[in-house]
Amino acid sequence: MVDRDVICNRISYIEDNIRQLNELAKLTEAEFLSRFYYVASAKYLLQTAIEAMLDIAHHIIARQRYRAPRTYAEVFSVLVEHGILPAESENTYRQIAKFRNRVVHLYHEVANKEVFQILKEGISDIQAFVKAIVAYMGKNS
Repeated sequence: MVDRDVICNRISYIEDNIRQLNELAKLTEAEFLSRFYYVASAKYLLQTAIEAMLDIAHHIIARQRYRAPRTYAEVFSVLVEHGILPAESENTYRQIAKFRNRVVHLYHEVANKEVFQILKEGISDIQAFVKAIVAYMGKNS
């Protein structure tokens, strides 16, 4: 059985990160890129929000005894297979996981402009994940 406290804790963490990311998203590209701490903050907030998403997904997969994913990107595919995430979002979430991997392992290759673009266009994908998990929890409580 899925542990509601684990899920709720991670969702709360993601929502806090989203609030902070939305503040950074108010900046113009020039403002954002002009201060290293804006870029560093956005990278960290995105990375840890994605980590929390992966924690939630891994928890559900383990507790429900779904097939074990081989990669972080595949974690979201497993949730799609079980109707927790919509099929049309699978590629988006796989790209989110790949971004996390690049920030963690290939940090020197992540362009600051890419971080800004994700800040402007990608937060809604994280919010949609939270909404899907909340809906799943509502059906399975």
